[in-house]
Amino acid sequence: MRAKTAVPETSARVRGILALIVVIVLLAAGAGVGLVVGDALGIRAQPAERMGGESRAVETVTASVPPPRITVLGYGETERMRVAVDELDAALSGVETAGSATLTIAMGGPLAGEIDDDTYVLTGTPDALRIETSGEAGAARGIYDIASAIRQGKDITAGIGMPVTSRLPFRMVDLGAVGVAADPAEWLPGTDYSHASKAFADVFLAEAPYIDEEALAAAYDDYDGYLRRVIADGYNAISFPGFVEFVTFDEVDGVYADGDAHVDKALALREAFGPFWDRAEELGMKVFLRTDMLTLTSPLEDYLTDRLGALDTTSPELWDVYTAGLDELYAAEPALDGVLIRIGEAGRVYDVEGWDYYSALAVTTPEAVRAMLTALTGQAEESGREVIFRTWSVGVGAVGDMHTNAASYEAVLGGIDSPALIVSTKYTLGDFYSWLPLNDTLQQGEQRRIVEFQSRREFENNGAFPNDLGAEYAWALQELLASNEHIEGIWAWAQDGGPWRAGPMILYDKAGFWQLADLNSQLAVQLARDPDADPAEITAGWAREWFSDDPATVQAIAEAMALSRTAIEQGLYIPPFAEQRVSAIGLEPPPMMWIFEWDILTGDSAVLDVIYTISRDRLDEAVQGGDVASEAVARMRTLIEGTDPSTWRDPGLREAFLGSLDYEQDTLDLLGSYRAMILHQAAWHDTLSADSYAAWQTARDAYTTQAAAHLAAYEGDVDHPAFNLTAAELGVERGDRDLAMAWIARVLLVLTATWVLIGILSARTRLVRRPGAMAARATWVSSTRPWRAGESTLGMLRADHILLVLVPGALLVATRAVQTSFLSWVHLAVTLGAWAVFVALLLVLFRGRWGWAVLATIGGVVVLRCALVLAALSFSGPGGYWFAFWTDPVRRSLYIAVAFALFVWLFVAVGWALAARIGARRATGAVLAAIGAGLAVPAAVIAMVGLERALTAWNDQMGLLPWGLSRILGITVYLDIPSSTAWVAAGIGAVISALGLGLLFIGRRVPGRRDAVPSSG
Repeated sequence: MRAKTAVPETSARVRGILALIVVIVLLAAGAGVGLVVGDALGIRAQPAERMGGESRAVETVTASVPPPRITVLGYGETERMRVAVDELDAALSGVETAGSATLTIAMGGPLAGEIDDDTYVLTGTPDALRIETSGEAGAARGIYDIASAIRQGKDITAGIGMPVTSRLPFRMVDLGAVGVAADPAEWLPGTDYSHASKAFADVFLAEAPYIDEEALAAAYDDYDGYLRRVIADGYNAISFPGFVEFVTFDEVDGVYADGDAHVDKALALREAFGPFWDRAEELGMKVFLRTDMLTLTSPLEDYLTDRLGALDTTSPELWDVYTAGLDELYAAEPALDGVLIRIGEAGRVYDVEGWDYYSALAVTTPEAVRAMLTALTGQAEESGREVIFRTWSVGVGAVGDMHTNAASYEAVLGGIDSPALIVSTKYTLGDFYSWLPLNDTLQQGEQRRIVEFQSRREFENNGAFPNDLGAEYAWALQELLASNEHIEGIWAWAQDGGPWRAGPMILYDKAGFWQLADLNSQLAVQLARDPDADPAEITAGWAREWFSDDPATVQAIAEAMALSRTAIEQGLYIPPFAEQRVSAIGLEPPPMMWIFEWDILTGDSAVLDVIYTISRDRLDEAVQGGDVASEAVARMRTLIEGTDPSTWRDPGLREAFLGSLDYEQDTLDLLGSYRAMILHQAAWHDTLSADSYAAWQTARDAYTTQAAAHLAAYEGDVDHPAFNLTAAELGVERGDRDLAMAWIARVLLVLTATWVLIGILSARTRLVRRPGAMAARATWVSSTRPWRAGESTLGMLRADHILLVLVPGALLVATRAVQTSFLSWVHLAVTLGAWAVFVALLLVLFRGRWGWAVLATIGGVVVLRCALVLAALSFSGPGGYWFAFWTDPVRRSLYIAVAFALFVWLFVAVGWALAARIGARRATGAVLAAIGAGLAVPAAVIAMVGLERALTAWNDQMGLLPWGLSRILGITVYLDIPSSTAWVAAGIGAVISALGLGLLFIGRRVPGRRDAVPSSG
């Protein structure tokens, strides 16, 4: 008898050892996957050195000094000088004058022979003033400065004898809100996150003649008024959107066919906007066409693709097409001074519906950037123009982070030293957020440099709140100029940046309380001219220009504005997080994040859990920042409300100021309650403390009350729109279910453990005779010793068969449902669909007892995998599950190691079970066929639905990544997931399935064993 059993015992022992080795290998591989996932997430933080500059108000506001009535002599009657004199007359008309004086313009004198910059000297006596300068630039600047001094109540004779020169000669501004219709209906929904301004939308016609002349005339008047204002402020260049729209490519054979409407449109647009550019030149302003690269039309893209095989941005031949377009355009429109190029953002948020002009994110490598700049600067040098290249770029690699990484900047731009090239970079080490360090890439490079500023700060509620950036601007410029002699200018965005119609309807000189943002435009340009100027004095001058001539009122406004940064920095940011430089997924998330972005209060676990983890050692400070901000706004409101209404130049502006502060107070109170809720909720997941849970519930109640009040007060108010709370509400809904899901997980875990225990005991005791015990035994034996799967299902009754399928199947559905808090049908459909396809194909291939063997094996591994998930969910529900995933590398790695091992073990076990019947080759083929089908079918369905649409629905229901991703750039764009990914996955699945079927059916078959007969049960 022993001789007869020795071989089977030895064989069983060998199989057991082999199984153990396989499990160890799978666990090791799973650990490797965990490390790879952790590295891919790359969640790290290090302290960041924020910018200096302390906001303060002027100590004392003095009374205005009445100017004399001024007569200007000798200015030559050119249009540029006439407009400057008009500004002076307008300034005098708004104030009381004392006496009279002449102002003589002397272009020559001590400055004869100097270049025609805006340097001048004011000489003479109080009643006989004289501007001495080398040319019109200085003469006009002198007149504008006198007009500004009058508006701000300053003594216009204070500077007699002192030369005035601008430290930075290049001072560019955007197009403002020129050509943009102030239509409240477009702002009312609050969900249009398009970055397209729709400027001149009413000018463009879909059909010939393509231009509405009446609308064009109104737009020109709008433009002329804007030019006058910004020139008076001190700007001397303007960025004008467009490029490919104005080009016919008539020198490139084959781009546009004969009769193509793009040609007629380009000519019509040039005819329409040429006078705009001529007007800027006439008034002394440079004009740069602002465009993305690549900028395309459908025929242009087809031409480039046909010619080069793809949009190969490293090819000089591709850039020859664009330089030919520039040659054509400069010849036709000599007033144009160059192009301003961005490569870092593109896509649907910038496209205008109905227009076949669009951009593509295609210049993504250093080689492509260098090829582009080599071609474009060569063209610029030959044509006497300039190329402004923005380092703003979003992505991975040298080009992706050249905006914030000194080494990447050098890798991309090192050695490119064309005199026609100007490199433009934001002054912040990132986007226009607070708390960021100074952008140190502005302190390097041999290229000419300009510094970018944003007046209507898009991430700080689009200029709806008081936000005096003067101290920060002054500190930044002083630091940069001390370290880089190549900085020669600024570019201030008076209006642009971010979505145009999601947020307050604030349009420069048109709608909303736009004067708040105008302060930062004035600060930027005045500090560019004199970086040592006192920002507090500039703010006081702004207050006097716009609101009141009363010293007490101006003082109150100045003091309120000095508090504005405290309210912004504490109220819109969580300081313990904001002062860290965080990296994740190869990117640097901004210091705000919990508002992602603009007005979207995010509710996703990835962001909120990481914010808590970085802030938890200073949790009280993080929570209390909301109170600090609210108190600052309350003090600001007290100051403004305490002013005498009769001293305000325009009572409506006083009401607008108070309305802005009321809106800010309500919004910051809302944010304060939300930050308390999310931080205490994460603390509960972290500590499982009853006190943290109670604090979370209290904060949750406060937030829901505040949110309802906020929506009731501001929903539908285009000047003070309610924040977008959709994502936050989804987060609250998920959070409310966490404790219940944890209890359900605990109950299911107990039932799962009971089922497994029954299976273990049934293998060695009489318990196997009990109803259902044989099914439990079969799942345990098949999942741990799959070579015995066939024998484990022998003699099973119908009830056992039912339980064999029902228990693992129901447990899988329940576990996935609990994991998603019963909120994500997309997750359930995809995961359960993949399981269903995998199992169904195996059952089609194998019926009878071997079908039950397959089901027992799959069911057993499913039970073990569900036990792992339920254990992770049992602490504090799905919220705690994801908290550990995002923030705890050890727990994440352990979980992934075991989960991965069990996942792969499923396929190994099924193959092992089948190998006893049909041989290893055919068993491998069967498993591969089922895996391929399980991948191909769901992937194909997702591809047909649309990958972005599917990911959006899944993420909305799961709340893992910011809800705003899909509403802004799109999840696929942001994470750099090719749109073809789902189809590729489906194709790979089909190939795997075909390979598996080939292994299964092609070649010599292994005869089945005699004992492999269907069960009679």
